[in-house]
Amino acid sequence: MKEEGVGTITVGTDYTTSAFAVELADKHEHLYACVGTHPTDFVTETFEYEKMHSLAVHPRVVAIGECGLDYYREPTEEDKIRQKALFESHIKLAQEVGKPLMIHSRPSKGSMDAYEEVLDILEEAKKTYPNLKANFHFFVGDMTIAKRALLLGCTMSFDGPITFARDYDEVIRMLPLESIMAETDAPFASPTPYRGKRCEPWMVSEIVKKIAEIKEMSVDEVASVLRSNAIKMFQIK
Repeated sequence: MKEEGVGTITVGTDYTTSAFAVELADKHEHLYACVGTHPTDFVTETFEYEKMHSLAVHPRVVAIGECGLDYYREPTEEDKIRQKALFESHIKLAQEVGKPLMIHSRPSKGSMDAYEEVLDILEEAKKTYPNLKANFHFFVGDMTIAKRALLLGCTMSFDGPITFARDYDEVIRMLPLESIMAETDAPFASPTPYRGKRCEPWMVSEIVKKIAEIKEMSVDEVASVLRSNAIKMFQIK
């Protein structure tokens, strides 16, 4: 990544990996950390608010999460309730430390259910926390979801699949460039031309190129705006 001039936010999915993310960010100037408990990890780990808070206040931590709702494997109603309670704990933490949320929202097949419920929760939370900010990681929502997210001032981040599937073109064209992020979700979902290989964070340049192509803009201009978006959202100095 350093050789390619790429920086990133490395994301924890529980307390242990969150602590490791902070440790990595402390060692490398081009890395930042995001701390939290993934919605599907609540089964194996209790969310200990004070322990996570101790990580969240670290100056190299720029976001809280990834957090949200994951309905892809059709959780029980009880599990959904627990996921929502976990998400609300992250919202409280994000507001308390003054950092944005990194949203994980994965709907059940053929549905936008997780997105709809995440947005319901965020819309309610904004009444209490009007300054709350959020980025939707690995965004696969439709036009309706994207427009709701825009109204809340959220950004949406796109990954490798936009380089080989056309499902996302319409949403990307609609979104203002200032509301878009680029990421890889490494080691998953490698972009073209690296499909079949392990995804690496430096491959994000391919996502930037594809966004530029879809938006009919220059790669340099898109790269500059997306970099500025990240600096602004995550308060990177």
